[in-house]
Amino acid sequence: MKAVAYRKALPIDHADSLIDIELPAPQAQGRDLLVEVKAISVNPVDVKIRANVAPTEGEDKVIGWDAAGVVKAVGPDVSLFKPGDEVWYAGDLTRPGTNSELHLVDERIVGHKPKNMDFAHAAALPLTAITAWELLFDRLEVSRDKGVQGQSLLVIGAAGGVGSILVQLARQLTGLTVIGTASRPETAEWVKELGAHHVIDHGKPLNEEIARLGLPPVTYVASLTHTDHHWTAIAEVLAPQGKVAVIDDPAAIDVRLLKRKSASLHWEFMFARSMFNTADIQKQHQLLNDVAMLVDTGVLKTTLGERFGKINAANLKRAHVLLASNRAKGKIVLEGF
Repeated sequence: MKAVAYRKALPIDHADSLIDIELPAPQAQGRDLLVEVKAISVNPVDVKIRANVAPTEGEDKVIGWDAAGVVKAVGPDVSLFKPGDEVWYAGDLTRPGTNSELHLVDERIVGHKPKNMDFAHAAALPLTAITAWELLFDRLEVSRDKGVQGQSLLVIGAAGGVGSILVQLARQLTGLTVIGTASRPETAEWVKELGAHHVIDHGKPLNEEIARLGLPPVTYVASLTHTDHHWTAIAEVLAPQGKVAVIDDPAAIDVRLLKRKSASLHWEFMFARSMFNTADIQKQHQLLNDVAMLVDTGVLKTTLGERFGKINAANLKRAHVLLASNRAKGKIVLEGF
């Protein structure tokens, strides 16, 4: 089967940073599905792993996590799917990735693909949808009762992949006032289209931007990027007893700034369930099915931003470059081999 891999952690402009290879087709065992990959999307985690995680000597390391495709075969213990099912998922950091024609994935972290969405649009959503859903409802514990009013959510980096779905979930499923951040006219417009009540410029001090709009302190903050840069302002704009959730890797933050407000800090990492095979790992299967239903009923829309063509090393390099620039709007999708 065709795949895209790397053998050394190299800068993306190096000729061998990503290479096209051929690998033996894997076989489904246990609760695994063997999926024919139809489309993938690229995430910041792809860039981080490729740049920083060196493979074992002589190993072809295949990365990539978001995928939409068709089940070709199932392991003997599979009960949730059958061959021919169309699926979507975000994979497992501890296993080979989705940048390959055929891919093995545990059925408990896979959902049925939305019926009203093609593979490309579907591939844009799983990792970011899981991250946004877990951050909003599992970490921040926001109520899904739209009648609960008077609370607000600040989404820092609202135009990116996770932000694009988080804004929709918060606007469509909760009673929160949603404040998104963006720094360019086109990304600000994108965030408004997704449903944010207000959009502010994260290129300026966030506390000053909140004050400019005359908004009260925010109940929840979802910091998706540059948390260390914004941390002091986050602590200032947060309401007493508020909650902060982060997904990035800040160099250093002084959590003592939250003490006087009796505020709490939460980390969201969607791979934790699969990485540690937690007792509730199958919640991601149900989560993806719930998101598929919301897509099919028109509540949520895809966050596909750009199509980069076929799944190959050259196109994946282009995607990694754009993601590393922090100027992507929505998700980058590649289709077929």
